[in-house]
Amino acid sequence: MSITSNSLLMRLQTAASDADWRRLVDVYAPVVRGWLARYHLQPADLDDLVQDVLGVLVRELPAFRHNGRTGAFRHWLRVVAVHRVRNFWRTKQSAPSPGLIDDLAQLEDAASDLSRQWDAEHDKHVVARFLDAIERDFEPTTWRAFRRVMFDGASAAEVAAELGISPNAVWIAKSRVLHRLRQEAAGLLD
Repeated sequence: MSITSNSLLMRLQTAASDADWRRLVDVYAPVVRGWLARYHLQPADLDDLVQDVLGVLVRELPAFRHNGRTGAFRHWLRVVAVHRVRNFWRTKQSAPSPGLIDDLAQLEDAASDLSRQWDAEHDKHVVARFLDAIERDFEPTTWRAFRRVMFDGASAAEVAAELGISPNAVWIAKSRVLHRLRQEAAGLLD
């Protein structure tokens, strides 16, 4: 997905509104919580750690510069999370489980299976959240055509017959929704 001036990431770095920051937290708090919950932390510790990661994200995001490489933002977020987890265990003055130590090392390595899993889960979550956010911007027929082609694997001809529109209208619907998704998620997925 290409970077556009309309993207959330760009707005957050230049002229963020309260709504933009809320959207960032709404998108990323569940991702971070989901990953950290795997390490069987106490609920209060999990809450504190999620807040810590999000705090760094909010504080440091204006200085983040996307280098144009695929996954730059995901990688940066992953590194922030790893560092905050390590700091958490240092301040607890207790040793984390050996499995956690290994996972943290793998998360720092962009080529590891665990990092690729983080990336895949990140992208799936971010896409789902942005699709939820933009659905209201489209007519129901446009949205149904997009979902049937993209998620159900239906052909344009099948969808056109179901919805009483032309196959070309199905492709246009798909293109419009994908274009809008690219605008909203620019920089977060690419």
